[in-house]
Amino acid sequence: MKYKVDSSFLKLKAYCENEKFKGWDPYDGMNSKVFQALPLKHWDLARLAWIQGFKRSPINFRKLLLVPKEHNAKGVGLFLLGYCRLYKLAEKGCEDFGTKADILQRIKEVTHLLLDLRTKGYSGSAWGYNFDWQARRLFLFKKQTPTVVATCFCVEALLESYEITKDETVLKETLSAADFVLNDLSRTPHGEGVIFSYSIKDGNNTVINASLLGAKILSYSFKYTKNQEHANLAKQAVIAACDLQEEDGSWIYGLLPVQSWKDSFHTGFNLDAIETYQQNTKDHSFQASIQKGTDYYLEHFFEDNGTPKYYHNKTYPIDIHCPAQVIVTLSKLGVFKNHEELMSKVLDWTIDNMQHKKGYFYYQLKKGMSSKISYMRWSNAFMFNAMAHFLLETKSVKHGS
Repeated sequence: MKYKVDSSFLKLKAYCENEKFKGWDPYDGMNSKVFQALPLKHWDLARLAWIQGFKRSPINFRKLLLVPKEHNAKGVGLFLLGYCRLYKLAEKGCEDFGTKADILQRIKEVTHLLLDLRTKGYSGSAWGYNFDWQARRLFLFKKQTPTVVATCFCVEALLESYEITKDETVLKETLSAADFVLNDLSRTPHGEGVIFSYSIKDGNNTVINASLLGAKILSYSFKYTKNQEHANLAKQAVIAACDLQEEDGSWIYGLLPVQSWKDSFHTGFNLDAIETYQQNTKDHSFQASIQKGTDYYLEHFFEDNGTPKYYHNKTYPIDIHCPAQVIVTLSKLGVFKNHEELMSKVLDWTIDNMQHKKGYFYYQLKKGMSSKISYMRWSNAFMFNAMAHFLLETKSVKHGS
């Protein structure tokens, strides 16, 4: 198994580095130069149909319809997080995936790339996606519109980079993201707490994991600046999310009727964010919610043989985010070792069923025809980060194996 994981990860790493971390995305259909030349681009239903067509098709039409491979900020952030894990592994004496010096150089390069990908014009550092995105018929997010989700992944990665490089400029630029959360996102009262908006547009204050990622950013700010206002507001978002947790430990995705599903990786995001808040603020008053949520997560989203389920009540489609996020979440919670056997089964199953011989990972497996397209952010960046976490958790570093 150890050789299998090493070999799998090295193939993935070589593939991503060869592509220079650029690639396609499930939602990048509107980057098509063909579509942008059509009047249909002004019609919300046409935009939605075009994006969904690209996302759902098992055949990749992107090259034919002139969709360029590009950097996605969230994806770049995930690669940076993974390299920071590899650096820690090298520090401990395992240089199977690069020397300390080589990985440090890569961390510096990817850090600068990520800072360059920021969206300008907001109260602080913020990041969006590299494509126009039609969210049902509710919103059109123009490319580079900053979201709390993309911003949070980038913030965490850059702070990990800072801890290694000690570059004060990186720290200062990254912590300004707290001002983006405070000033540019809206927030809605919920019970004793608040829910942060997904993005700068009004009316999307309904997504639980997105609100928690806002709390996560503010908790990081508190860790470094000791700004109590940031800690207090972060706590309010955690209070609202825990209030929305059901008795069995589960969470629905969001508050709108069309957001009432329960899925694996957003559950993982929730647990990761609450735990990060606790670590950064030393406020451990939400531990019972974490425990309840973790029990539900492991019980309902993974089969005994390691098959990762998407929903709590059905398996398909099997999405690559699901096996990736559980490894990262359990590592963050400090309970990876308690569940190492299951994590090994999950990763083994994923390598066997969702990795192409070229090294990249598939997007989704379905009962019918599956999408085996290589997506740089959705598939490869998530698995790169997850496998780097897995290797740091499991490597016997004295012998490098």
